[in-house]
Amino acid sequence: MHNIDLDKYQIRTDMAIDLLEKDKKNFKPKVTTEQNVKISWIKLDENNTIGKKAGTYLTLEFDDVTDDDAKKKVATIFNKEFKKMLNIIGFKSNMKTVIIGLGNIKSTPDAIGPQAVNKMIVTKHLFDMNFNVDSSFSNVSAFYPGVTGQTGIETSDFINGVVKEIKPDLIIVIDALASTSISRVNKSIQVSDTGISPGSGIGNKRKEISKQTTGVPVISVGVPTVVDAVVIVSDTINYMIKNYAYNKNFQKTKIAKFINRPVNYLNKDVIVSNEDKKTLLGLIGTLNEEELKKLTYEVLTPIGYNLMVTPKEVDFVIEKLSDIISYGINHSLHNI
Repeated sequence: MHNIDLDKYQIRTDMAIDLLEKDKKNFKPKVTTEQNVKISWIKLDENNTIGKKAGTYLTLEFDDVTDDDAKKKVATIFNKEFKKMLNIIGFKSNMKTVIIGLGNIKSTPDAIGPQAVNKMIVTKHLFDMNFNVDSSFSNVSAFYPGVTGQTGIETSDFINGVVKEIKPDLIIVIDALASTSISRVNKSIQVSDTGISPGSGIGNKRKEISKQTTGVPVISVGVPTVVDAVVIVSDTINYMIKNYAYNKNFQKTKIAKFINRPVNYLNKDVIVSNEDKKTLLGLIGTLNEEELKKLTYEVLTPIGYNLMVTPKEVDFVIEKLSDIISYGINHSLHNI
């Protein structure tokens, strides 16, 4: 086997938690679990080794939002944690906030931002007309600028023009992200105070939207909705190995005689040995996780098969996730 060119593979992820998992010795997020929702907070400094901007990152991970009870549970937790992020940046109820939904509303995996913006409670026009607005509501405006391919205008230029005109005290941007973990696609939300680079997750990086570029604090809210085919293939190989190791050991137990249904082996404490890897996959089994992804990249990219993939039920799930995000932001900005 030839030497793998490790430099040619660029990990497509916007999720800080994906990168933190590769350097567990140096980074230990503050992790809690509430009603089966995993909540991770971490603060990165300028000298962090994972290549992310310095700032605070919040990640919520959950199993399901497709039924009303699950959606309400995640929405309530997101609302509570989002308020903490607002406190970090010093939000006050008299601030003017503009909410921006990044992405293409006509492309479902990229429509989380526009869909969430359509559900925001906007009040700026009422304040501008000197209406007697209830003290429970703050000054909020919202819009989605589309994508450069639709408008011909750089998204950040569009946003900077709006910022100069309405002079907000806070910007909240909502966007679709990419992840290097199948388990997080449509099942996690990332919030940070570092801003965002539209399109970076799919290798189409645009100008950054951040406090440095706008002069205003920027909170980004994102959901990973796509994943590289490379990740799916390499993760599937790892799952095959873990499934093999689980079944090999499980068959030796007495209880195996009484269980005839599939078991979620990912939830089991399975030890995979190097011998297991070699037995099942030979030479490929000797590669570590990073080498396996890079090899898969070398195989799929020249033939044009390193696609960006999204789950088949994405339409339904994006609708639920946009409900969660809009609920959390509305209830955080307004005292309702």
